[in-house]
Amino acid sequence: MSIPKYFEFMKPLLSMMSDKKEHSRKEIYSSMAERFKLTDEEMKEWLPSGNQLIYKNRIGWAITYLKKAGLLESSKRSTYKITSQGIDVLKDGPEIIDSKYLQKFKGFQEFQGSGNKSNNEDDITSIASNEESPQDQLEDAYQTILSALMDDVLNEVMNQSPDFFEKLVVDLLVSMGYGGRKIKNGQVLGKSGDGGIDGVIKEDKLGFEKIYIQAKRWDVSSTVGRPEIQRFVGALSGNGAQKGAFITTAKFSKEAKEYAGMQYAYKIALIDGENLAKLMIENNIGVSVVDTYVIKQIDTDYFNQDEV
Repeated sequence: MSIPKYFEFMKPLLSMMSDKKEHSRKEIYSSMAERFKLTDEEMKEWLPSGNQLIYKNRIGWAITYLKKAGLLESSKRSTYKITSQGIDVLKDGPEIIDSKYLQKFKGFQEFQGSGNKSNNEDDITSIASNEESPQDQLEDAYQTILSALMDDVLNEVMNQSPDFFEKLVVDLLVSMGYGGRKIKNGQVLGKSGDGGIDGVIKEDKLGFEKIYIQAKRWDVSSTVGRPEIQRFVGALSGNGAQKGAFITTAKFSKEAKEYAGMQYAYKIALIDGENLAKLMIENNIGVSVVDTYVIKQIDTDYFNQDEV
């Protein structure tokens, strides 16, 4: 028997979770290998990139898809538990659980909307329709991987302490070039009681221009409203500051965004959880490069030298 495709792990994996207990990735790998009677040779097969075992990669994607659909949840790092919705799915008794089946769940629809446009469940690399070019398919695959990584990044951030989060946002802004990319120009204020300000970035060497930071590590499903932004503006005023960045793992309400946009005396940047994860990935904060794919095309200038 060959190694199952990623979607073939979904229903057995969900059934394994039916005991409603928390299970680590290590337990899941072991259980699925036993369930499908994978041989030693199959369990030693690597992806072409050589960075991960194939069966672990496919199980990992099965976990990601089930999480996106809301059938699994993760309360701590690399540990998973079935949700009430997952229990209902098992009671429903579908013959197979694949990406087509998961389309009925809003969370999964939103996940696929960010990159995955196909109902082809045969292979994670075949996520686009036959009408798309190979480069379009590659782009879709990239967007799917990026969406999953953003989710993992936010989950990891939520598993850290508030103090760690305050340091993280300062590190991020410094890595983006604020403060001249010098760590010493970024400071975490934290519990200093400095008027509700959690951090400050010096924009110039003498410290005349500063960016004040408010960091809120709130549940990703919660919303930061206008009152929070009003208090932040008050804190900026109290510190004689004109520039501020409000960074959170949550979302901003429409009223909060409109209020920030009306503050002509202050420049306020609002960074929600989705954009925080994107910026962390773009600036290599908490992530590392696994693979690099270089796409080349013909150099017509080289072959047309006789025409010059």
